[in-house]
Amino acid sequence: RPGKFNCVIYLQVFNATTAELLSHHQVELKQEFPKEGWVEQDPKEILNSVYECVEKTCEKMKELNIDITNIRAIGVTNQRETTVVWDKTTGEPLYNAIVWLDLRTQTTVDHLLKRIPGKNKTFSKFKTGLPLSTYFSAVKLRWLLDNVEEIKKAVEDGRAMFGTIDSWLIWSLTGGKNGGIHCTDVTNASRTMLFNIHSLEWDPELCKFFEIPMEILPNVRSSSEIYGVMVCFPIFCLGDQHAALVGQMCFQDGQSVFSEHGLLTTIAYKMGKDKPAFYALEGSVAIAGAVVRWLRDNLGIANSSLEVEKLAAEVGTSYGCYFVPAFSGLYAPYWEPSARGIICGLTQFTNKNHIAFAALEAVCFQTREILDAMNKDCGIPLSQLQVDGGMTTNKILMQLQSDILCIPVVKPSMAETTALGAAMAAGAAEGVEVWSLNPRDLTAVTWERFEPQINPEESEYRYGRWKKAVMKSMGWEASESSNGDSSIFSSLPFSVFIMSSMLMLIGAKYLSG
Repeated sequence: RPGKFNCVIYLQVFNATTAELLSHHQVELKQEFPKEGWVEQDPKEILNSVYECVEKTCEKMKELNIDITNIRAIGVTNQRETTVVWDKTTGEPLYNAIVWLDLRTQTTVDHLLKRIPGKNKTFSKFKTGLPLSTYFSAVKLRWLLDNVEEIKKAVEDGRAMFGTIDSWLIWSLTGGKNGGIHCTDVTNASRTMLFNIHSLEWDPELCKFFEIPMEILPNVRSSSEIYGVMVCFPIFCLGDQHAALVGQMCFQDGQSVFSEHGLLTTIAYKMGKDKPAFYALEGSVAIAGAVVRWLRDNLGIANSSLEVEKLAAEVGTSYGCYFVPAFSGLYAPYWEPSARGIICGLTQFTNKNHIAFAALEAVCFQTREILDAMNKDCGIPLSQLQVDGGMTTNKILMQLQSDILCIPVVKPSMAETTALGAAMAAGAAEGVEVWSLNPRDLTAVTWERFEPQINPEESEYRYGRWKKAVMKSMGWEASESSNGDSSIFSSLPFSVFIMSSMLMLIGAKYLSG
């Protein structure tokens, strides 16, 4: 319907020995757009969709003669920065969940900046690995406390609980108002701007800066330990992109660094209560797969994602057309909220096929910019790109990605490695221990490889034109902080960022202290 597009709740059951997908079910979720730039979801609809997925998946397993009592653990993976506040006495949400790409908090960011000497948006970088941005949960929570009277009153009365989607689901699934467990894991906590990624604790100084009462925050646990029980199944949690990292079996250490090129330093995972935390560089993207939905739902140039792929395949080129899908500004490595989406290089010859091709190419250019930044930061050039997510079924996109990066792209047979990673973390936990994290033990996962098919000179030419288009998208919207250079990493070279469904995290060594 106008003003809405659908997201999906997945439930997938895996064989812990082979990683084979045994059964699954999915339910579509609505996202609400009550105002320009606002994006919300109904927390109760999310919870009820999870219950429906559990029920339907169990029914399918019975039809396949699979004994559901053999399920040993449940892993939860979720949108990370999406923010929920609920009443612990009634179990009811006090407001819709504010989704990670919501832009309503730009004014909140501007007001917070006035309290920072020099309006330095990286003031918390060495504690959190994050810049001050509308993206992260602390700013969303601050907006809720400032603008929703019911939440303000609940906090004063000691009834409020805050969490990302994982916390809301775990609390609800483990009893809710009747003793539910209020917790999160280190990966989700590290995306709030309230968590010190070195001490692995909520940071009192940051909570004071954002004026967030610490008593509403969840307890922080590792990514692989038993949090609580739902119908005799232990529950675990891992943020979505971190779960994909585990599902891709990225367990080799890299160099632990803070980005000098506009990326985020984040906790990759902590695979046990007494295990060390591992770190990652991340490039976060607002719009990637959603650009295909936008072509379908807003422009109506195709009826399905598959048709977008066919349109692009028919021409095999954008004919000089470039698409920058900065609908919510630019995230890493620009962190430029003033940017807006543009399509440029149009001629009288341009048609919907060229725009479809340019949209797919935009996803690949964003990935190229992120990987360039990662190569500069960590000094480990990638010899291949491992990808996952729904968009990896698009073979045109996968070949384009390889061409633009000039390196092979490797796609697993299990496209939804986010769910696989959550299952792996749950199954490997102490007290469950039915899953080996040794890649050689995962016999069911096969790979498809895409090799570059254009010469590097052509790739560089197209990439250079793309970066020119990105610069033209800048400064479209003014904000209170727009005087001077509003880029968070203003001293850094220009780049764009990686798509959410193919977000790359470079595993990094444990940081002591």
